[in-house]
Amino acid sequence: MQLEDCYFLGTITKAHGYKGELNVHLDTDEPDAYKNLESIFIEKNGLLVPFFLKKAKLHKGNHLRIIIEDFEDPETLIGRSIYLPLETLPPLDEGQFYYHEVKNYSMLTEEGVVVGEIVNVRDTTAQDLFEVNSPDGKEILIPVIDEFIVSVDHNKKTITVSLPDGLLDIF
Repeated sequence: MQLEDCYFLGTITKAHGYKGELNVHLDTDEPDAYKNLESIFIEKNGLLVPFFLKKAKLHKGNHLRIIIEDFEDPETLIGRSIYLPLETLPPLDEGQFYYHEVKNYSMLTEEGVVVGEIVNVRDTTAQDLFEVNSPDGKEILIPVIDEFIVSVDHNKKTITVSLPDGLLDIF
C-alpha cells in the first residue's frame, strides 16, 4: 500500500495500562465511523506497514484505544501516524468533498473568473485554508467556509466560490 492511496486517520499518542493498549488521537469529525476497525496501516521508516487489531474501542471524543494482534512491543509505535485506504472513506453528499480530492481543482468565481489552482488545503491552522496558485503565480489563501463555496463539480474538477469584495485584492 502506498501513502498516496491512503488518508491520514490519526496518531498513536501513548500507551494505556499494561496490557498492550495504545491510545490513538483520531483526526476526524466522525470518530464513530472507526470504532470497529479491524486493521490499520502505520507509517514506519517511510513505508506503510499493515497491522491487524484485536480491539478498537472509542474513548473520550476523538480517541480510540486499540490493541494490535501479535505485537510484542506496542510502545515502539507511540508517535507514529495511522492511515487507512482511500476506498474506506464513507461516501459524501452532493457538493461535499474531502480535502485530498480537491487538490489540482480549479477555483472559479461565480462570474467565471479563474482564481487559480488548488494546490493544497491547510488544516493545521485555526481556520482551514485553500492554498491556491493564481494564474500569475501568486499564492492565495482562501478560508474553507461553507458560505464561500457555491458549488463543487467533481467531473469538471472545479470549485465555484463567492468571495467577499476585496479578498483577492489582498494578494
